[in-house]
Amino acid sequence: MADEVSVLIVDDSALMRNLIGRMIDESPGLVIAEKAMNGKFALDKIPRVNPDIIVLDLEMPEMNGIEFLKERKKRGITIPVVILSSIARKGAEITMEALSLGASDFIQKPSGSESENIHVVKDTLVGMLFGYGSSYRRTQGKKVLSLSEYKDKVPKAASGNDYLSHLSLSGTPVSEPAKPPSQIRKPARTEIIALGISTGGPDALRVVFAQLDSDLKVPIVVVQHMPPGFTSEFAKSLDRICPLDVKEAEDGDAIQAGRILIAQGNKHMEVEKKGYNAVVRLSDSPQVSGHRPSADVLFASVAMSYQNNTLGVIMTGMGRDGANHLGTIYKEGGITIGQDEKSSIVYGMPRVAYELGHVMEQVSLNNMARRICEIAKTKR
Repeated sequence: MADEVSVLIVDDSALMRNLIGRMIDESPGLVIAEKAMNGKFALDKIPRVNPDIIVLDLEMPEMNGIEFLKERKKRGITIPVVILSSIARKGAEITMEALSLGASDFIQKPSGSESENIHVVKDTLVGMLFGYGSSYRRTQGKKVLSLSEYKDKVPKAASGNDYLSHLSLSGTPVSEPAKPPSQIRKPARTEIIALGISTGGPDALRVVFAQLDSDLKVPIVVVQHMPPGFTSEFAKSLDRICPLDVKEAEDGDAIQAGRILIAQGNKHMEVEKKGYNAVVRLSDSPQVSGHRPSADVLFASVAMSYQNNTLGVIMTGMGRDGANHLGTIYKEGGITIGQDEKSSIVYGMPRVAYELGHVMEQVSLNNMARRICEIAKTKR
């Protein structure tokens, strides 16, 4: 189909090129544009095949992934890039360098036998490729088919493709929101901001955090779905562009003005408040909404500790994590906002929250920082 998202696969392993290619062949809405064994061949092929998305390995001969991203930037190529690399296990720093050079997101290749274990990342990888690829197509004025159109044209889309159940594809009508929950109390002065985000998050948080006011005095706690070992470097990369202090949360860290705490990968983060003092607590308790850390866990604890002094924010991401307990913040009298469909890479988490009636206001990515600051600075 001409409306499919076309993917350029760049990896020096013929086995990996074939495995990724098979995933794409089996996924409605995606098509292989071309394959390349290193960055140099990829750059040669881009003008000819004009892909919508690139999946990129980092370790390759002649021109590796970092060198490719630098050259891509130099040439003004805006096609989004998703990193799929085993190098991520050796050090998060190089992965964060890739993101700083313009890569949109990343996934680790599973450990062990690639051919046996690569399927475990299929839904996440395919979801990212479709999400970023569709977003890019829209910026180029190309059509993106709706979920119902894919199911009509490609019967296999109706079953056996879990990523489709997590994605909200452009053109799929959003249901009218349910009746909002009753509020126990009216919103009061904002004392904490809790933010949940997933697929599309690395790019989106860069945009939001770079635009925050330097005089914002309200602490921010964030759940970004990310593997363990990456959130420390991710927090450092955000700290370099944000006027506020950004750090990876450690158990017992104080919640204080001008500080943003990012939940650790594979650790739930909750807020514990005693009197006027509050700290974060990390735990290894079971996954919630399919995740650890979970935005639902964070939102529930913030609602309990801060009640109507909370601003809850839910942004781009697959699935529904955070949608349920954003409603708890709402019920307790907090203010809730969600990223809008047009600016979300994957309008999943914010869509579910909106349809449940848990979102008071939908906000675009480019207006998110300004709106957060306005709400947080309003006296009530």
